[in-house]
This record gives sequence, C-alpha cells and structure tokens, in this order.
Amino acid sequence: MLRSCTFLTAKSRTWVPAGPLGRLMVQGSSMRSSHSLTAGRITHYQSGMVTSGLPSVVQRQQPVQPSPVGTHKYSTQVNTSVGQTNVIYQGKATTPDGEYQTPLYDFHVSHGGRMVPYAGYSMPVQYEGLGILASHQHTRQAASLFDVSHMLQVRFTGKDRVRFLESLVVADLQNLPAGQMTLSVLTNDQGGIIDDTVITNQPRWFESEEADGALYMVLNAGCAVKDLAHLQKHLQVAQQQQGWEVELELLTDYALLALQGPQAVRVVQSLVNEAEADAIGQLKFMHSRMVTLKDGAEVHLARCGYTGEDGFEISVPATRAVPLAQRLLEDEAVELAGLGARDSLRLEAGLCLYGHELGEDITPVEAGLTWTIGKRRRQSATEAGFPGASTILEQIKTGPPRRRVGITFKGAPARENSVLYDENENEIGKVTSGIPSPTTPGHNIAMGYVLNGHHKKGTSLLVGVRRKKYPAQVVKLPFVPANYFKG
Repeated sequence: MLRSCTFLTAKSRTWVPAGPLGRLMVQGSSMRSSHSLTAGRITHYQSGMVTSGLPSVVQRQQPVQPSPVGTHKYSTQVNTSVGQTNVIYQGKATTPDGEYQTPLYDFHVSHGGRMVPYAGYSMPVQYEGLGILASHQHTRQAASLFDVSHMLQVRFTGKDRVRFLESLVVADLQNLPAGQMTLSVLTNDQGGIIDDTVITNQPRWFESEEADGALYMVLNAGCAVKDLAHLQKHLQVAQQQQGWEVELELLTDYALLALQGPQAVRVVQSLVNEAEADAIGQLKFMHSRMVTLKDGAEVHLARCGYTGEDGFEISVPATRAVPLAQRLLEDEAVELAGLGARDSLRLEAGLCLYGHELGEDITPVEAGLTWTIGKRRRQSATEAGFPGASTILEQIKTGPPRRRVGITFKGAPARENSVLYDENENEIGKVTSGIPSPTTPGHNIAMGYVLNGHHKKGTSLLVGVRRKKYPAQVVKLPFVPANYFKG
C-alpha cells in the first residue's frame, strides 16, 4: 500500500517531496477509479457448478478475431473452473513488480505518467509537466482525460435481471428508463455497503446484437474480487433454487475512459458525425447511449463522472482504447490526468470514496445516500427486498447513529482518522478524507462522520491534527457547485 511518493510541480518542473495533497492522493487501494480488462474475451457466469469451493465459470465468448468495430462473435461454450481472481485478471499483462496493466499502460508511460500501485494495477498518479493542483484546475476549466480501465464492467441479461439485481442493491430498477443510469450500493445483511456502483438500463450493447436489453454495471477495482464472489453466490441461488433467468457477463475486452470538464462535450462531439453530435449535446447527466465514432468504433457513452464537472465515461473495446485516447488528446483543451487529481476533484465535489466514506460498517443512510434508495423500495422491508433492509428502513425512520459531513477549517490539513470533537472537546467522530482546498487557498476541506445531532450546517467542531485542535465548521456538500448538464 503506497503512502507517499514524489510529484512534479507544474510551475517549477522539478521533482519535489509530496506535500499534504500528494500524500493523500495515493493512500490505500479503495479510490473509486474503476476497472476494465484487456481485450480477448467476455467471461460469462452461470451458477450451479462449484469446484474446490470456487464458482465455475463458463467462458461464453472466444472471438477468433475481434472485429474492427468491437462487435463479438460467440463460440461454443467452454467450461473452465477458475477462481474469482483468475477470472478477473486472466490474460492480463503485468509489470515487473506484478501489478496489472490496463490497455493504456504503455500510453501512460510514453506520455510521462508517474506510475504507482493502485488496486492491483499500475496506474498514473500524475503526468510529467503537470502537477496535481494544476491538473485539478485544468479539469475545472477545460477537460482532462482519465484512464479508469481498472474498474470492473459487467452486464446482466435475461428476463429476470431486474428482480435479481433488486435483491442485492437499493435502487428502483423496475422504474429506471432505458438509457438512464443510477448510483446505487450493494448492501450486506447488516445494512452496510459492500460496494457502490453505477447501473445503466442499457437497451442494447451493439446495434448488431440480438438481445432484449441488459443492466450494465460498473464496480470498484479494489472490490472486484469480493463483488464477483458476492454476485456469483446469489446468482447460484437465483438460478438453481428460484429458477430465475439471469446471466452475468464480465466485459473483459473493454477499457473505460473518462473525459471530464466543461470542454468535454465539444471534444466528444468532434469524434462523431453531425447528427450524432447533436444527440450527444442534448444527452443529460446520468443518461447514456451507444455511439458509433467516425472511425467505425462502437462505444458506450455515459454522461457522468467522478469530478463534479460535466463529462463522459466511454466504454470502448480495448483494442480501440489507445487510438481513442490519442484522438482525444489531440484537442488543445485536453490534458491527461491521474489518480491524484481524480481524488482531489471527487473530494471537492463531495463524492464518496469506498474504503473511506463507504464501507461494510457504514449504511447508505449514514453516508447521506438515502436518495439512492428508490421510493417504492422504502415502503416496507418486504417491498425493499435487499440485504439489511430492516436496519436501513429503521434508520430512515428514526435517524442513523452518525452522519457523513463536510467540514472546512484553517491550519494543518486533516488526514484520514483525524479525530473530530465538539466544542467541549468530547470526541464525536473522525475524518475520512481531507486535503488543502484546491479552490480556496489557506483553507482545508474534509469529509468525515460525526454523531447524529452534530451534523447540521454551521455546527462548530474541533479537528485534531498533530496534537493540536483547530476550529472547524460543518458545511453543506459539495464544497464547490456541481456543473452537471441537466438540459
């Protein structure tokens, strides 16, 4: 687990020891930057077969040659007994240190990416010639390109896909319109969060594909192995005991790129014909569509992101990822950005990071994510139907024991696990993420959890940093206004 490294400042262009901002950016492996695997196969899950305690995997797809536009031709199903880790990383290239590579690894290195271990992958934390703060500000002002191909992309098909996923997540998927997306969480029996995820009701993946639609799901790289084990366990029950028709596919031959910032829409529009460009311009936040680029590549384009800015996440065949990144980077408004800026942007936007603001001992109500629970699913524990529903519904009714808050203060910046106190110096919570404010020099921003009753806007607190206590105040999240396009 990396705790510190060195960063290049854009102003001086010299390598210096990482400051407070730099140290935060790369700690842990739970940052919600995502995962996609190299080209070559879609691994298709079916339950009902267990070998040596591990789920059996059916490889549904063995393309002889991926087509130029990323479509797939399915071969005869072949049974292969492998563990969850092997399924996720099978066939992936690794660095000499054993970290996995995304399809863009060589691209990052050739562009001066400072590579660090992250969630099992070698990922760029920043790029030579552009410091984290400069990259952060560039994203807010123009557009930055992030590689989030380490995130896990999966698809659920079959007529019972909605009720299967509703048995595991809190979202109302029955009423999710085609082409729309929703943030949701997988919950455990205690109401804690196994992982957060974005789910899209995708009517069709390729124009040539014969299907009645699918639910497309993006999950955290750091949670990929446990997520798949969890999904497979419940899939086995659904298929064998309940007779549900639902199948799970790993999209192992797809990369995932995120273009974020106010110039993102113009840049993406330049990749398509005029009619498609008009449709993209009208695409609203948390909506998606299949798009054919000028070079013939079919991609899944979602208007969303993890920065608080307008932008897109583009699921693209891995064989097309580098050419797409190169075309995006040709635009003068676009710069490459890494994990460092991604983390500072998401924190400033008040967005949760799994392993910090989210975890298996934190409920969605405590995390301030009650809005992700569909209204239909709040009627009763029976109607809810997801794990931990009784605990979560009770917290909605009576209030949770603690709540996520945003705080600002001056002085030394807070770190994860910095203690929060009330004005009488009674311990009331802890910081989960904190950095010097990229937008307001001389101020610090942080998120954390405090006991219920101390969470209201304007509440005065104390934050403990290096044996000192600094006055702090609870503020409304996000720390900067969101710039999502809502039409």
